[in-house]
Amino acid sequence: MISIDYFSSLDLVSSSIAGSLFILVLMSLYYFLYLGGAGAQHKLNKPPEPSGAWPVLGHLLLLRGPNFFYLALSDMADKYGPIFSIRLGLRRAIVVSNWELAKELSTTHDLAVASRPRMLASEHLGYNYAMFAFSPYGSYWREIRKFVSLELLSMRRVNSFGHIRVSETKSAIQQLYKLWAEKGDDNLSLTNGVTVEMKQWISDLTTNVIFRMIYGKRYSGADVDIEEARKYQRIFKRFSYLFGLNVVGDMIPWLRWLDIGGYEKVMKETSKEYDHLMVKLLEEHNNWRKGHNGPDNVDRDFMDVMISMLKKTDINGYDADTINKSTCSVLNVAGVETTSTMLIWTLCLLMNHRHALKKVEEELDIHVGKERNVEESDIPKLVYLQAVFKESLRLYPPAPLGAPREVIRDCVVDGYHVAAGTRLFLNLWKLHRDPKIWSEPLEFRPERFITTHKNIDVRGQNFELIPFGAGRRVCPGINLGMQMGHLVLASLLHSFQISNINNELVDMTETEGSTISKATPLQLIITPKLSSDLYA
Repeated sequence: MISIDYFSSLDLVSSSIAGSLFILVLMSLYYFLYLGGAGAQHKLNKPPEPSGAWPVLGHLLLLRGPNFFYLALSDMADKYGPIFSIRLGLRRAIVVSNWELAKELSTTHDLAVASRPRMLASEHLGYNYAMFAFSPYGSYWREIRKFVSLELLSMRRVNSFGHIRVSETKSAIQQLYKLWAEKGDDNLSLTNGVTVEMKQWISDLTTNVIFRMIYGKRYSGADVDIEEARKYQRIFKRFSYLFGLNVVGDMIPWLRWLDIGGYEKVMKETSKEYDHLMVKLLEEHNNWRKGHNGPDNVDRDFMDVMISMLKKTDINGYDADTINKSTCSVLNVAGVETTSTMLIWTLCLLMNHRHALKKVEEELDIHVGKERNVEESDIPKLVYLQAVFKESLRLYPPAPLGAPREVIRDCVVDGYHVAAGTRLFLNLWKLHRDPKIWSEPLEFRPERFITTHKNIDVRGQNFELIPFGAGRRVCPGINLGMQMGHLVLASLLHSFQISNINNELVDMTETEGSTISKATPLQLIITPKLSSDLYA
């Protein structure tokens, strides 16, 4: 995986153009085009803007430093309020970090802020904006989004895939038990635990579930080439990481030709490598269908459903194969990244708050017991487990800034004029830490969701907690992610006693991309606590 700091390209900007005649020309053009003709705009009540913006670069230099982008914007919100304006190069943006304003944007102005900006990642990795999650608002986005919501992510379809979640979770639990049994000889006795890297285990499990739903095959396991599986995973991680970068060519289009930092080159290379995998999967499906023409033998998985649906060879200029590949790939990457990230941070928080872990274990003992395995029908009774997930999503929303939006028509937000073409960032990280809503907002307290905040959900209707977004662009996979997360965590904690190595706290260092990920491995000690026949 490539290693690129979020704003490392800014150092290259400074060193390559500062003080040169070229930058003076750009500054002159900037003032002429963006400031000289904006006299009429000065009469409008615009959101507050931090001082110190540079010509051409805007506030980019102010956002450099040790803090991640969303943390830097959170610090600015402390000074400038819940809505303020920044300039990212030549792109204007507003940053909102208040639940009332998030509600206003997701209801009153939902249509006005329903689009996505044009970015290099969406062009190269998103099949030239065919990837619906990053498509501009319009008929194409509506058609594909509606189809995905009905055919893959509706509650009916999520429930129909229940056997996949259950079988893959059971298989992953068996894998852990086998690992413990095989390594037991190295310990003094089998009562000792074994050390497992849980990030990889969680990633493999969630990827297998999503792969089977979308492509009808497993990503990893005894019947899959391990090198091939890891290749998929490396490409998917790079794909996700590149979508989270702020690229100079996006913010200052005049400099795109320089490809400062080499990001566009990496995007093009990753796109070719990724498309090769998608072509292979699509060919497998088309070849299989040629030999199984009966109506009862098709539509095994979502890619098959897409093949059946795309009877027209062209939708908004995209051919059927491009739509299929782009739609399946974004569902795959987003589904795995979001669910894995959510599970990893939740497990980390429990390991660092043993009292909460003990409560989850006690709840499992009461409602499941030690004589059988966890079933999905048990989840509604596991109230504290559900509260743990909500609190984890409050503190660690998978995408702390969501995905950037673009305003497509002028609107007035909280009394401030916001012009069409402005980008919008919803700072969920800051919004979820509002002390007026959450007492002791920096503390991990799941109990709040069974007492003071018991009626707050995460599905985009309670704007105090919107880890998956809200409005038209809300994540369509919420139901799948939550069902998967609940089942996996409940099964893991019911099947094994889990402890930290040397009783040390888990390292909570983050890394940044399109999702907020744990920077270091998650090595924990597991010990089975059920009878051996329940792992068979």
